[in-house]
Amino acid sequence: MREGLIIKGYGGFYFIKSGEETWCCRGRGRLRREQSPLPGDRVFFTPLEQGEGVIESIQPRKNSLPRPPIANVDQVILLVSLAGPEPDLKLLDRSLVLCELKGLGVLICFNKVDLVDSEQGKELDKIYRSAGYQTILTSALYGTGLQNLRQVLAGKVSVLSGPSGAGKSTLLNALDPKFSLATGEISRKSKRGKHTTRYVELLPVGEGFVADTPGFSSLELPPMKRAELSRCFPEIYQFAGQCRFYDCVHINEPDCEVKNALEKGVISSTRYQDYQQFLEEVINKERIY
Repeated sequence: MREGLIIKGYGGFYFIKSGEETWCCRGRGRLRREQSPLPGDRVFFTPLEQGEGVIESIQPRKNSLPRPPIANVDQVILLVSLAGPEPDLKLLDRSLVLCELKGLGVLICFNKVDLVDSEQGKELDKIYRSAGYQTILTSALYGTGLQNLRQVLAGKVSVLSGPSGAGKSTLLNALDPKFSLATGEISRKSKRGKHTTRYVELLPVGEGFVADTPGFSSLELPPMKRAELSRCFPEIYQFAGQCRFYDCVHINEPDCEVKNALEKGVISSTRYQDYQQFLEEVINKERIY
């Protein structure tokens, strides 16, 4: 048997990178019933002939994501378009909450800096850096930030995720023109991008792999307790333990240190507004479940 990494799968076939070769494999019937292989899985397979093989077993996963379906993710690169379409910060904050719940490392990539005033990009960059996140400003057209992005991707399995039209495929093509990924135009009517990626594929970037994933336009928060939400906002959570009440949710309670930090401008008002909205959703789901 040989060991390899699943870089793509569709139609019941899995493409496995093993050394310098790529094998097209199917899974054993027993394997498919027990656990479906995913891109990012490390597997053992038996080579047959003409570049084909059979997957015998999947090595234990350190994590997996349902959307996009991928395993063993080291970090998520959240791509945000600064223009064409306009940045959807509420969607970004939802994505950050989900990454925090999964314990995944995050890099926020503000893309298309060539389309906006430099101060606009710097302002958003400052908000999320102050919240505790690593950020980078990029432009596929002018190559801005690409070298820094390559360094972040090196030696890791990364998921490049963001709404349609954010420029995921264009950015990957800029990292390596050999990818020749299809890119879509922005719809004049909806101002959103058209979906151009139909399945998850791990692409080699230097010594690492990055998944080009289908775009999305909305995310639903999973059921959780209201106290958990503040842990998903690092800049809020750092003050939460200083509040007068241990079960403070930082809305109307007296002597709330989070509200004090908000008034002083230490916490972004836009981030806090999203926290408020998400908290309402979480509380409503608490009542249902």
